[in-house]
Amino acid sequence: MSSAAPRPADPDHLWSVEEHLEDVLATVRPLEPIELNLLDAQGCVLVEDITVAVSLPPFDNSSMDGYAVRVADVAGASEEFPAVLEVVGDIAAGLASSLRVGPGQAARIMTGAPMPPGAEAVVPVEWTDGGLGEGPVTGMPAHSLVPEGAQGQVQVHRAAEAGAHIRARGGDARSGDRALDAGTVLGPPQIALLAAIGRGTVKVRPRPRVVVLSTGSELVQPDEALADGQIYDSNSFALTACARDAGAIAYRVGAVPDDAETLRSTIEDQLVRADLMVTTGGVSVGAYDVVKEALSHVGDEDEPGSGVEFRKLAMQPGKPQGFGTIGPDHTPLLALPGNPVSSYVSFELFVRPAIRTLMGLDDVHRPRTRARLVADKALTSPAGRRQFLRATVSDGSVRPVGGAGSHLVAALAQADALIVVPEDVESVEPGTEVEVVLLG
Repeated sequence: MSSAAPRPADPDHLWSVEEHLEDVLATVRPLEPIELNLLDAQGCVLVEDITVAVSLPPFDNSSMDGYAVRVADVAGASEEFPAVLEVVGDIAAGLASSLRVGPGQAARIMTGAPMPPGAEAVVPVEWTDGGLGEGPVTGMPAHSLVPEGAQGQVQVHRAAEAGAHIRARGGDARSGDRALDAGTVLGPPQIALLAAIGRGTVKVRPRPRVVVLSTGSELVQPDEALADGQIYDSNSFALTACARDAGAIAYRVGAVPDDAETLRSTIEDQLVRADLMVTTGGVSVGAYDVVKEALSHVGDEDEPGSGVEFRKLAMQPGKPQGFGTIGPDHTPLLALPGNPVSSYVSFELFVRPAIRTLMGLDDVHRPRTRARLVADKALTSPAGRRQFLRATVSDGSVRPVGGAGSHLVAALAQADALIVVPEDVESVEPGTEVEVVLLG
């Protein structure tokens, strides 16, 4: 699951975003592959190349309800001069048939039914009189099926080329072809293909299990009444949704009061279902920052190599961060700030790549681009800090939304990008080309 805890650091060291991310990704390891049923494998990453064992489709079959015919027998057929053919029987989908189509003959055939020997094309029923002798019809009445060997006639009013309305054996995929490559994320189309070629199980890296909990005695669950000094717990909902969006199976624990022992026991209880733990709140220098109190020394004696380190990063928002491993399996834990925007930005920069690494993906980062800044005035940024500003991007332009405050969650709901202002830039004029992280 993970390697040893990250390297120790001077508590006064101001870490760069790259340094912190490097430690996170160096510690997290892809999950071990397992064999899963198809539907359980949705969203997982394939770890084996899949080869087609049986051609798809496995036999020539009709793509229409109609009549299987020889091309020569319907050449030149028209409404005025229809080709009149002897109907030798019916071929239904899913049933074996011994019918053959000879000169001057036709077999009535259903969609998906195997083509009979001798037939070279299918004429849709709409091109015929339906075998009723009453002119063209728009359907094939099931009550008038013709038994094998029985006599009947059908009038065909249009010619057909060889192969018309036939799904050729192997036309979709041939036996021995590569169906899917290792590293493919299995979505609905890939699940459909696996089922179509007869694979009921596949070997994949499972979706990571991520446990999210927030800390703070001031936090109240949505739908409950707020007392003085209380706020609703939004972070645990936001980060759980973020984890699911990244591809994880996420469990939301909710708010834990500002009590170190309660937090420690809660985390220990949750380890049984966690490949990654994420906390939010309690990582700065306040008197009640219980995450630091609870986790700073966890594992120092009981679990050598474990432990959570708390750092200051040269970024805004999200300066205080915690990271390490806990428990007997050295489960990675990322401790994020408690301000909503800080926790969200921190998730995108550090937690999402960790989840994608656990999944075994090669590309773990959000895409980035360059866009022209559209703003009423210059953007300011603190010296020595890399700033991430919420924004909307379209048609090569990017516009900030909301202010710089890390508590302004309303503007976050409008943003689909983050403007990146480097550490050595303190002002960005409108019209400047800037780096943008795409969140959509």
